Amino acid sequence: MIVCKFGGSSVADASQIKKVKAILDADARRSVVIVSAPGKRSKEDEKITDLLYKCNEMVQKGESCKGIFSAIQERYLSIADELKIEKKMLSAQLEEIRQLIDAGRGADYAASRGEYLSAFLISQYLDFEFVDTADCVIINSDGTVNPFSYDKIRMIHDNSKKKGFVFPGFYGASEDGIIKTFTRGGSDITGSVVARAVNAELYENWTDVSGFLSADPRIVEDARTIDRISYAEVRELSDYGASVFHEEAIAPVVKYGIPINIRNTNRPDDAGTLITADVEQKKLAGVSARGGLSRIKIRKLMLFKKSGMRHALLTMLHIFGIRPSYSLFGIDSIVWFYDSRMASEGILDAMCERLKSEFELDEVSVDHGHAILGIVGSSVLEDGSYIKAAKALEQSSVPVSFLNFGASDVSYSFGIRDEDKSRAVSVVYDALFR
Repeated sequence: MIVCKFGGSSVADASQIKKVKAILDADARRSVVIVSAPGKRSKEDEKITDLLYKCNEMVQKGESCKGIFSAIQERYLSIADELKIEKKMLSAQLEEIRQLIDAGRGADYAASRGEYLSAFLISQYLDFEFVDTADCVIINSDGTVNPFSYDKIRMIHDNSKKKGFVFPGFYGASEDGIIKTFTRGGSDITGSVVARAVNAELYENWTDVSGFLSADPRIVEDARTIDRISYAEVRELSDYGASVFHEEAIAPVVKYGIPINIRNTNRPDDAGTLITADVEQKKLAGVSARGGLSRIKIRKLMLFKKSGMRHALLTMLHIFGIRPSYSLFGIDSIVWFYDSRMASEGILDAMCERLKSEFELDEVSVDHGHAILGIVGSSVLEDGSYIKAAKALEQSSVPVSFLNFGASDVSYSFGIRDEDKSRAVSVVYDALFR
């Protein structure tokens, strides 16, 4: 059995959905489908999920979302028209959803309806069973998947008489039944959860590119496609900014060794990238950079002499809404990097003042405009490529604030300025991959 997840570009309009059907028809094993909400049809278009978030924002301001929702309604009904699907039930669903968003159901409910409607519509087109993930995917308070979800999905799958299934991606429900979404791109996670639950032989993730590329094609036009990559390497590349596959979607399938194949809906004959537990030979996989980061620097003599100090400091950061992504440690210092959108300057000033007084710090400061450049591959600890990368950055006058080597078996990273992100990717790619 093959589980197939189709992203927003793959279900953006009726012509794309027809391609989905052709892909499913080409292999009878493709009987379980997860779909995203319709994505952009052109550069000027808006994603359905973004429109739904805007609907919720309107309601939070005390206004009706009817005007924005009409564009969503028109989009789904036009797809149904082109696919020759009866619209009565769909129209009723759309009106009910609009009323519930206006009634204040919240951001998670509003955002989830894009996937819900997409799956509802596509299940009718394919004559597959529609399975609402709110009924079977339980999301814990920390965003992880409750293990009972796998049993619920398996029971639904095993007891159905239908030839196939369509699940909406991106959301599930809390233990008390309230709609809860994963982070953006979370339909990849749903696909992995379903693949594990039904013990799939393969999880195909269909998108608009023919697999993972060794660099962002907007920066490196001729970046090569990676034919095979490990679970660990994908997590690292995704964490460093590569956006093809959600890094958290690896977790459900690792223990069971279910391979993942990144494929292109528009080029279904392309082999794509195969993600497995291990790679056949050690080599570099790719380079990527994640920007939009801020840096917190903390210094105190004998900082780590007191037990639990790091945990206490992190707890204080969490209280102010900051959850660091990367960290560095010295004998008397800590440096944390976090997404700059997490806190305003006013909150940061209050946080720094509280940290300094409560922990008697010698120094605490925050600055912005940082990025992390990551080089990923199974060979990184042995091939000396970090020397080549460092020289390439130096020769191109890209300042480096740190080198983190040895913390991971499959990657190393450089701290750089956000403004140098694209240039750094380009020069390191030239040094290591050409």
